[in-house]
Amino acid sequence: MIFYVLRRLLFLPIALFGVSLLIFAMIGLLSPYQRLATFINSPERLKSENVDKLISQYGLDDPIFVQYLRWLKNVFQGNLGWSYVGKGPVFEVILERFPYTLELTIFSVIPIIFLGVSLGVISALHHNKLLDHVLRIFAVVGWSFPDFVFGLIILMVFYSTLGLFPPGNLSVWAETIVKSQAFRHITGMLTFDSLLNGRLDIFWDALRHLLGPVLTLTYVEFAFILRITRSSMLEVLRKDYVRTARAKGLEEKVVINKHARKNALIPVATVSGQTVVGLLAGTVIVETIFNRTGLGSFMALAAQQLDYASIMGGTLFFGFILILGNLCVDLSYAFIDPRVRLE
Repeated sequence: MIFYVLRRLLFLPIALFGVSLLIFAMIGLLSPYQRLATFINSPERLKSENVDKLISQYGLDDPIFVQYLRWLKNVFQGNLGWSYVGKGPVFEVILERFPYTLELTIFSVIPIIFLGVSLGVISALHHNKLLDHVLRIFAVVGWSFPDFVFGLIILMVFYSTLGLFPPGNLSVWAETIVKSQAFRHITGMLTFDSLLNGRLDIFWDALRHLLGPVLTLTYVEFAFILRITRSSMLEVLRKDYVRTARAKGLEEKVVINKHARKNALIPVATVSGQTVVGLLAGTVIVETIFNRTGLGSFMALAAQQLDYASIMGGTLFFGFILILGNLCVDLSYAFIDPRVRLE
């Protein structure tokens, strides 16, 4: 087990190095003038100062390997350039926006995985019965729904008609309190910080604003996990060791929980891990529809305004999240399936 974990951890810096090369190659496609915009925190400087002099000052005319080493040094120091969209250093803007996306991910992942796995097992156990058909139709409809369509339906029904699940992060009154000096920002996530500050009123307001995007992501994402769980569970239930367990007279509950479900979780762990990584990387459409200031909406706005520094910095951050997420998924295999530890 220890050697398996060490082997996977040793692969991490190699993967990160590959990501850094890819991102720098993308930067190399830009002209020196476009790359210069990532270092300048005031557009007026590009108009008032000599551009060629600035290019030479920032070493944008140096050999490519020299530029890569300098860029890599800046990355390790947290210097990813200046963000016009976020009006600050890219690294600081990412750290400011990421907690909003992390909060949305935490509240969404729990129902996504719980409902997907639970209903997938139930569907497999009632194979080709009425309940199985109902759950399959429910899953197909959910998986076929685009995020923006279901999100708009949630807004029209629950916000426009019923006055529930408003867009944004907070109400105006709660946002005023949160931005005051009396409110302590500890995690950056509004629900957790409000509890740590003892403000239940702000907690309920933040939760009310979260329910719309959480409901949208849950219905769209859990459907795929349900289908994967159902297929994997049906395959495991046909295995010889499950038949043997039943032939020994074990209770059906023991057969399902101890012998079948755990062995069916390998593909589910893969899909669940990729779902978590995708949510952490920023749910662009959902955050934009519900006007949440997370990483997804930030990257969408940066792309619209050609904010190269923000685009490259966000891409590097997403690559780091993806590699870590895949590492966690690989490590989870060793806990779910003991055979992996012996490979």
